Amino acid sequence: MSTPVIGIIMGSQSDLKVMKEAAAFLEDLKIPFELTVVSAHRTPERMMEYGTTARSRGLKVIIAGAGGAAHLPGMVASLTSLPVIGVPIHSSNSIDGWDSILSILQMPSGVPVATVALNGARNAGILAAQIIGADNQAVAQRLDEFKKSLKEKVEESARDIEKKGWRISE
Repeated sequence: MSTPVIGIIMGSQSDLKVMKEAAAFLEDLKIPFELTVVSAHRTPERMMEYGTTARSRGLKVIIAGAGGAAHLPGMVASLTSLPVIGVPIHSSNSIDGWDSILSILQMPSGVPVATVALNGARNAGILAAQIIGADNQAVAQRLDEFKKSLKEKVEESARDIEKKGWRISE
């Protein structure tokens, strides 16, 4: 596999059930990525090394998922000038996920983190691919095909419903 251009990190292995959705999307688009566990609280040295070496290792975007206090995305964003996409995760110790959402969303000026929906790792993968696709024509073309497939799926659903006479008149 080629050198990873996207890093996917999570606070604990239990987050993998959510974060694998980002990995699956990137695999579908044939975008090389790396995936690992980096805990802001339990392995701060590992987090520091990951964030400070990300660019020199060839990464262009980092997707960071975390639950509970969810410090990982923001802390990694403080260590690199690469774009960081935060995925708030509804974990077992979470307050309905709001603690994670707000921890990632409410970053101080100068340390932005793009934030997707609770457990929204697939959208994080899509956003990361769009960032890569901004200057990679092959990725952009695969994203265009993906977007076209979304349109076709909705149009097919509309035809199915309309065939059954469930049309809503204007």
